[in-house]
Order: sequence, then C-alpha cells, then structure tokens
Amino acid sequence: MRILLVGRGRMGRAIEALSGEFNAEVVERLTSRNNPHGAAITSERLSAVDVAIDFSAAGAVVENVPRLAALGINLVIGTTGWQDREASLRETVAKADIGVVAAPNMSVAVVLFQAIIEQAARLFGRRDDFDAWVHELHHSAKRDAPSGTARAVVAAMTKAGFSRRIDVASTRAGLIPGTHTVGFEGPFESVTLTHTTRDRATFARGALEAARWVQGRRGWFTMRDVLGLRDSF
Repeated sequence: MRILLVGRGRMGRAIEALSGEFNAEVVERLTSRNNPHGAAITSERLSAVDVAIDFSAAGAVVENVPRLAALGINLVIGTTGWQDREASLRETVAKADIGVVAAPNMSVAVVLFQAIIEQAARLFGRRDDFDAWVHELHHSAKRDAPSGTARAVVAAMTKAGFSRRIDVASTRAGLIPGTHTVGFEGPFESVTLTHTTRDRATFARGALEAARWVQGRRGWFTMRDVLGLRDSF
C-alpha cells in the first residue's frame, strides 16, 4: 500500500512510523509549504499513490479533496473542523466515484465506545428521571471545542433516542491526548462511561487500518463501516 500523507505534524509522523506494520510505505508527503491551495496534487507527482491519508487542517481538506477526487485517489480524512462543507465534499466524491473514510476520531476503541454509548442512550432515553452530560479533555493546542468526537457522540445519543438536553463541557490543558466521558445522572445514582487515550499512536493505527480497508471501495464511509458496526446496534 503506497500512501500519500497530507500533513506532517504529530499524526503524520506517527503514521509514517507505523506504516511498516501495515505493509505500507509513505511515498509522498504534502504540507502547507509544498502544497499551497492543493497545487502539488497533480497526476505527475502522485502517479504512484494508492491511497491518501489527510491529517492537515480544515481549510486544506476543502481544497485537497476535489483535487484528489479528480485523480481517482481514495482518501482517509482524520482532520476535523470542515464538517460544515461535508455536503459539497460528499457530492464531489460521489461524482468522482472514489472511496472516502472520514471520521473525527480514528481510534478503533473510540468507535466501539460510541457504539456502547448509543446503546446506553437508547436505554436511559426511556427514563425521564435521568439527565446526560459529556465532558471531553484534550491538549491545550487543540483548536476546536467541543471536540469532533464529542459532537459525534452527542449526535449519536440524540439519534439513539435521548431527546433531552445533553450538557457538554470541554477542557484544554497540557498534553492530554484525549479523554471523553459520558454520564447519565439520576436522582440517587450515576452511571459514567469513559474512554482515555494514552498515546496518539492509536489514531495512526486506525487511519492505517481505514486506508487498507478503503482501497477498491466507492462511496463515503466512516470508521463504523471499517469495523463492520453499521448494523450492530
């Protein structure tokens, strides 16, 4: 598997370090310096690429996806903050007939955690004496708050049937890789479910797993598709 890496920050370097475990090789690297406004995304430069992994920035995703789609390159998007443009990007991907895996969190355990939360929300949603809350913690350099994962969790809880307000809080401090806690609060008892990331390598492993899975596929997918969870709950 020959990978185009878009963005070479901490996540990009982690993907490169782990690529050998997935029988993969990073054959091209694009950054804001050598790829202004997607200018380096050309058939000549990327002819050897099988799949792209994007951990860049929201604005770059919006510029890069149409160019990659035009070249027929399947893509994994781990960047957040561009979701307000998702409808137009989905249309571009559909017209180009390529495959995209897009997820606010590439951790396999987070995807499983969200599936568990959905089931909990479905059960507690039947009880009008329980409220719900979400608290997420990340490093001080993270730009968006709440995190994309927290927003996805709230959306999943609502879709699962928890119709009451869900309080959401964010903490930005130090070097926290990422912690998400969901609580259900009753008059005399509480239930909390927590996922804690110990190392960002988990996101890189998930992205590489998604890149391997999306090869040869067409359509817009999430990590739930990658893990076969679409119809599990």
